[in-house]
Amino acid sequence: MVPEGIVALIQILLFPGFLFLIALAFFYEWVDRKLLAKLQNRYGPLYTGPSGLLQPFADFIKLLSKEDITPKAADKFMFSCAPLFMLSFPLLALFLVPVTGLTALISFEGDLIFLMFLFTLIAITIFIAGWSSVDRFSTVGGVRATFQMLGYEIPMTLVMVGPGIAARTLSISQIVGWQAHNAAWFIWLQPIGFVIFVLCLLAQLEFIPFDIPDAETEIVAGWFTEFSGRKLALIRLGKDVELVLAASLITSLFLGGPNSSLPILAIGVFLLKTTFAVVLLTTLRALFARFRVDQMIAGAWKYLLPLAILQMILVQLGLGR
Repeated sequence: MVPEGIVALIQILLFPGFLFLIALAFFYEWVDRKLLAKLQNRYGPLYTGPSGLLQPFADFIKLLSKEDITPKAADKFMFSCAPLFMLSFPLLALFLVPVTGLTALISFEGDLIFLMFLFTLIAITIFIAGWSSVDRFSTVGGVRATFQMLGYEIPMTLVMVGPGIAARTLSISQIVGWQAHNAAWFIWLQPIGFVIFVLCLLAQLEFIPFDIPDAETEIVAGWFTEFSGRKLALIRLGKDVELVLAASLITSLFLGGPNSSLPILAIGVFLLKTTFAVVLLTTLRALFARFRVDQMIAGAWKYLLPLAILQMILVQLGLGR
């Protein structure tokens, strides 16, 4: 018999922990880039690996080998810590999401609220990264990210709580279990919440039309303009892991999760559903043009917030259960 401590260590480090999640992040970056290229009549990744499958990993290795420059005027401590936070927060959040069954690696009552807190920390880290760079473009990008967060975070929080209220729990694993037990997905029970959640995730990921904090045609690369080498590699990987987190949350809260107690079947279902979520996010990304920051905030407060409140009322009335 393998000791429980060794099994737990393997789960955390290998599967479904760090190694699996990072490999999945590279794969979903490839899916995102390949599909976006097809929708824009381009080729996308092509030569590195079959159909360019290994291109995201090659880009990561290339960035690790490049010179890592820290601006002389930057806050060196925060400038160096921001990329680590950008990777560690979404990785920690993914441990709260079921991957190989109905229960996540870390599961407790209220873990949904803790995950919302981690989402906020990611946005705060982006502001810190831009502000600590002491660069005009980075500072503007960081401030834009903060303003954008004020627009989407409240509607996103309300619609994330909706499935929890219907399932009478604030545990992501138990929300998945409720959907499996009742043979019902919240995408059908709370369609307004699903649409709002997807739109808010586009803003969280800084995908078009909400790529305001890093608008390359306006402010170079926005908040990460001054990052290079290893720091930029960690930031890019962190954004890829955040994409996996977004797809996993769509799957868990609205698409029924892995929906199986058998690990092999569960991981297959999880991959299918999360791939669908990535395709959905990428397709929406390709369809729209960038909003201005004032348009984004006004739209979130005028339309998304009232609709999110309406969804909460419908749940309370029992129409979303």
